[in-house]
Amino acid sequence: MEKTNKLIAEFMGLDTEVFKSGKVNYYYYDKVSKQEIFLEAHELSYNVSWDWLMPVVEKIEEIFIDDSNLIVKEHRYEFDMKYTQCNIYDHVKDCVVASGDMGSKLLSTHQAVVEFIKEYNFLNEVEDNLHKPNNYKL
Repeated sequence: MEKTNKLIAEFMGLDTEVFKSGKVNYYYYDKVSKQEIFLEAHELSYNVSWDWLMPVVEKIEEIFIDDSNLIVKEHRYEFDMKYTQCNIYDHVKDCVVASGDMGSKLLSTHQAVVEFIKEYNFLNEVEDNLHKPNNYKL
């Protein structure tokens, strides 16, 4: 889970500090204490706490459809959580793009979020590479 929680932390844009030893601290704003705290990767709690995971769900749901022809911005992704399952629906592709079924709603949502972020990062990397100038010499 540490690897997947690190992936989510990067998606959420958590500030990090890398020490000479290679250890990384993540800075997380704790809403209860209203303080920024630093955590090691094994302390990230996206897989065990709705307080951690729901802001990720909200960030994904706040991604809008990129279409200048739309008069009103429309949300691109929608979560569907039922019983112990979670699906993330893409309104542009008109299909489920990530899902989880881990026996609990929290773990299933975590699984769907991780699957979504991996695909989202891959597609952004592909798009970035398409827009890079071609530096090949003939």
